[in-house]
Amino acid sequence: MAGQRLGEFELIARYFAPLAADAPGAFGLRDDAAVIALPAGEELVVTTDAMLDGVHFLIKDGAARIARKLLRVNLSDLAAKGARPIGYQLAIALPEELANDEWLSAFCGGLAQDQKAFGIALYGGDTVRSPDRLMLNVTAFGAVPAGMMLRRGLAQTGDDLYVTGSIGDAALGLEVKLNHRLFSAAAMMFFDSRLHLPTPRVAFGPELRGLAHAAMDVSDGLVQDAGHIASASGLRAIIHADAVPLSLATRQAVTDDKNLLSTVLTGGDDYELLFTAPPRNAPDIAALSRRVGLAVTRIGGLEAGSGVSVLDSSGQPLDLARGGFQHFGGALE
Repeated sequence: MAGQRLGEFELIARYFAPLAADAPGAFGLRDDAAVIALPAGEELVVTTDAMLDGVHFLIKDGAARIARKLLRVNLSDLAAKGARPIGYQLAIALPEELANDEWLSAFCGGLAQDQKAFGIALYGGDTVRSPDRLMLNVTAFGAVPAGMMLRRGLAQTGDDLYVTGSIGDAALGLEVKLNHRLFSAAAMMFFDSRLHLPTPRVAFGPELRGLAHAAMDVSDGLVQDAGHIASASGLRAIIHADAVPLSLATRQAVTDDKNLLSTVLTGGDDYELLFTAPPRNAPDIAALSRRVGLAVTRIGGLEAGSGVSVLDSSGQPLDLARGGFQHFGGALE
């Protein structure tokens, strides 16, 4: 059945309806809309991310990995808002050559795997034929207590700037993928995993409610995303480059080639949480880090002014090659 072509409704019934089995408001994907019921005192958080073949992924990356990254980047947005994930809708523009059992089984298998891992379900969407390449769009839904959603524009003067996990691994994975950069075999496997299967910080994000003033996830590059928080808050962000957390593999790569530091700081696709908090909350953030089992690092702070300054170990500004990814007028992601 690998090459069998399917009609739209058979495709939905066979592959996508089972993904909605745990979403009572999806009605088995047999209606035109879904219902999401929230407990009293909660608000719905909605986020949308699109992924396009040749921009965000390549078909050769594999259907299951494409599906899992698609879900995970949206769950990362919900985590950055402090939201508990509920489910998602999927719009897929599918080239005819991919509308077959082999590709769709792998793609929906990837969705099912991460639905189970993160406790979410499919609430509908749309399926259309694409004349050329694959395009995917997920709208994800989460819930927060009323008035408690974390925003990027509420940082305050004197806040500390934090980031979770490590930065730059996915950017070096992209260097391997697009520019055929060579590292050790173990490092390249690690970078590839971080690029294609980011870990949304869904357990950590909701715990930041009441601790953080502002938050977002790092998708377009640490420097550029720090700039987004600073701009939205009317402040200046300071990043101390030597404080930015690097994995052992990335630290070794930067030690071997110092020119890679710019790539690490601006490359994006980290999907770690970047947030600000007042210094008085530092002990609570450290305790949260231990409780959740996720490294959290203070990398700088917010002050009066505008823009972003990245400082070296002597306090001098670093001249970075670029600020981060942009879809228009920027570097290829």
